[in-house]
Amino acid sequence: MKAMLIMLAAVFVLAACQTMEGFGRDVEKVGGKIEEKAKK
Repeated sequence: MKAMLIMLAAVFVLAACQTMEGFGRDVEKVGGKIEEKAKK
């Protein structure tokens, strides 16, 4: 039972990392768009 909980926690941690990586890319894109608008 303990091993199963550890594996489940590991899956959630890995999923969270992927989610945060995607979120970081999205924020970077938005920042780039704002920067382009500011230059004009």
